[in-house]
This record gives sequence, structure tokens and C-alpha cells, in this order.
Amino acid sequence: MKPIGLIGGMSWESTVSYYEAMNRLVRTRKGGLHSLPVYMASVDFAPYAHMQKEGDWNGIGRQLNQEALRLEKAGAEAIVLATNTMHAVADDIASGLSIPFLHIGDVAAKKISSQGLKTVGLLGTSFTMEQPFYHERLNANGIQTLIPSEEDRIFIHDAIFTELCMGVFKHETKARFLAIMDRLRQDGAEGIVLGCTEIPLLIKEGDTDMPLFNTPEIHAEEAVAFATADPF
Repeated sequence: MKPIGLIGGMSWESTVSYYEAMNRLVRTRKGGLHSLPVYMASVDFAPYAHMQKEGDWNGIGRQLNQEALRLEKAGAEAIVLATNTMHAVADDIASGLSIPFLHIGDVAAKKISSQGLKTVGLLGTSFTMEQPFYHERLNANGIQTLIPSEEDRIFIHDAIFTELCMGVFKHETKARFLAIMDRLRQDGAEGIVLGCTEIPLLIKEGDTDMPLFNTPEIHAEEAVAFATADPF
């Protein structure tokens, strides 16, 4: 198997789910005692969160590019960034790499397209919902994205940073997320992209009858497909 370079820590709560998902998929595919070769760079999220707040995306891109280059030098044959929001600077992160950077927006688009959906609701940080980087990846594949109202976007963003990233999962927060998803359905969404790696820690399959696109799981599938040369 080809080793994967995983950039995590943003937050570590969701990075755990990446590592678990990738190895679970490898065990299912390969059996026995097989597990995925992974080189990991787990960063301190606090400085990055500060740079986000200050709008220093260039600084984020430069620092994560250094992490990616170190992973390539260590022996990784593809890079997986275990966060949705930081894909805002994906081009900067991939600069100078000679190995693939597996973009979460591209793999989400492929999964959505495989189910024949044309319009999806997008949940994530305010950066992910409001900046164009995610919408453009989906739109390039013929997928229209809908986002919640401003009030709901503020609630989702605050819940991600003050609860989900801290490992706090409240019943009332889940209920509000589900209500927001239902409003998106009423606006025309055929499915929901859980476009923050922490949201699937709160919202699970079975919580709604709408199709859910669990981006960490989809991203993990793509990483394992690459590592094993065996597409899903």
C-alpha cells in the first residue's frame, strides 16, 4: 500500500475519526492485521484558528504547505488535509508538491454526483459556507449549493468552535442543526453536505431521512482507494 500523509489537529477530535475510518476501510478491504501506512502532522489548532479570525489565509497556506512538504519528504505518496475549512488555501498547501493533494471538495462532488443529486445544502464553518472555494468545486460538477440563513450560519459556526471542536455534543444543538437541515430541504436541497469534519460527530446517519454526505468518511474512502489502488 502507498503511505498517506495526513495533516490533522484542526481539530484533533475529527482527526481521530479520519485515522479510524481509513484503517477500518483498509481492514475491510485487506483483512487480517492490515492497517494503513500513515505519516501524520498534527498541528496546534489555536494559532490557526487565530489566523482564520484575523483573515491571515496566506499565513495559513504557508504553514500548512511546510507540513505537506515535510510529509512528502518523510515518504507520503499523497496528502490528505483532515479539515474542510483549510481547503480554502488548498492551492497554497499543494504548492511545490510532487505528490497528489486529495481535495475534499472534489471527492465530495464525486460522491454527490454518483447519487444523481443536483442541489445540496452545505453546512460548515462560516468560512466554508460563505467563501467560494467549496461552492466552486461542487458547481464545477453541476451541483448547486444552498446555505442556511445568516442567523443559522452564525449558530453553526459558533457551535463548531465552542462545542464540537471541544468534544461537547448537546441534544439542543443537534436539534437546531436538524431544524436547519429541514429548512434547507424546504428550499430545495436534495441532500446535506456535512462540510465540517466535526459535524459528523454530532449528526449521524438515521438522524434524518435526507442523504448525508459525511466528508471525513468520503475523504477517507478516497485516501484508501489511492493507497490500495482499488476504487470504491
